[in-house]
Amino acid sequence: MRRRWRACWRAYAAAPRTRSGAPCRAPAVAGKARCRKHGGAAGSGGQSGNKNAWKDGFYSGPEKAERRRIMDFVRACNRVLEEIDQIDGDR
Repeated sequence: MRRRWRACWRAYAAAPRTRSGAPCRAPAVAGKARCRKHGGAAGSGGQSGNKNAWKDGFYSGPEKAERRRIMDFVRACNRVLEEIDQIDGDR
């Protein structure tokens, strides 16, 4: 009985709310902090390693390095064009 009360208290402490606004009173699933209805079932939850947050890799290391390389090339091209404009301006 004590074990069941502990599971009930853990589910209450995690405090998922019902539609009425009251905390869920269902017991927590063994080894979890929530009941089966609010995310305690086996296999529930997100993937390990936060793979759900990965969108397109815009801020990943290789992508940032590629953008940096492209911008270095664009700057070098702009320097060459400025030099050509100075040479044409001297004529």
